[in-house]
Amino acid sequence: MTRVAEFEELRPLLFSIAYRILGSVSEAEDAVQDTWVRYAASATEPASVKSFLAAVVTRTSIDVLRSARARRETYVGPWFPEPLVADPYEDPERAAELADSVSMAALLLLERLSPLERAVFVLRDVFGFEFTEIAAAVDRSEAACRQLAVRARRHMEEGRPRFAAEHREREELAARFFDAFREGDVDGLKELLAADVQAIADGGGKGPAFVHPVVGADNVSRLVGAFAPLFGGVGLVPELHDINGQPGAIFHDREGRVVAIMVLDVLDGRIQTIRTVVNPDKLEHLGPVADAWAMRDQMLEMRRRSRE
Repeated sequence: MTRVAEFEELRPLLFSIAYRILGSVSEAEDAVQDTWVRYAASATEPASVKSFLAAVVTRTSIDVLRSARARRETYVGPWFPEPLVADPYEDPERAAELADSVSMAALLLLERLSPLERAVFVLRDVFGFEFTEIAAAVDRSEAACRQLAVRARRHMEEGRPRFAAEHREREELAARFFDAFREGDVDGLKELLAADVQAIADGGGKGPAFVHPVVGADNVSRLVGAFAPLFGGVGLVPELHDINGQPGAIFHDREGRVVAIMVLDVLDGRIQTIRTVVNPDKLEHLGPVADAWAMRDQMLEMRRRSRE
């Protein structure tokens, strides 16, 4: 097998490692490309191509994450990972664990870890690498890696999301939510929400988003119910998708351009969190992006006229 073929066979795994470490589709793709460049330029043939490439993409991702952390400290409003519509790495026996590990809730928990803890956790707990391989990847002793894994696991367990076990249940609840959304059915929406539900938006200062979370079933249902007719009035329609392994939707305008994505966290038959990403920089990999500010102005004008 040629080096190109070996690399392409492992590309889905490498991207999935990098994305979980970085929380960014574009940065993960760059890390994978850098890994190929280093592999192509290497004069030696590694004993295990998988271990070698995983080590390179991990080290590259750690370096990128360290610089990204500084940028995220000045980020405007809540920060969410770039939405991932499809994880290219598949393992049927561990599909549920892989989906949960890439959820926005899990990735936000990973943000609490140091870059080394995050890398060790991803390699060990998500992808099952041996500590000998992890030690080589992060340039630490096996004993140190075991300690990093214990610390990371403890932090993750303290706030780990407990999603509903049945994917079908989540999908059915999401379908009911977006049906009620389209109709602006406040009572129908409220029935689907947990009492302490939160609606949070990531605009990054580049897209229209409310700065603070909206909390409580009454507040969230009224907010969603008030804006849903305006969305429909300017041609915004939710297209249901799994996003980061959880039920959600992509909103397109009449020209098919992406305006926003919305992801739902579901637990015990209720929606616990509604996360929306409007920052255009985080949507570019999904297709052409619309001017969300212009659409907001159209909606505000519609609201003004309806009140006259």
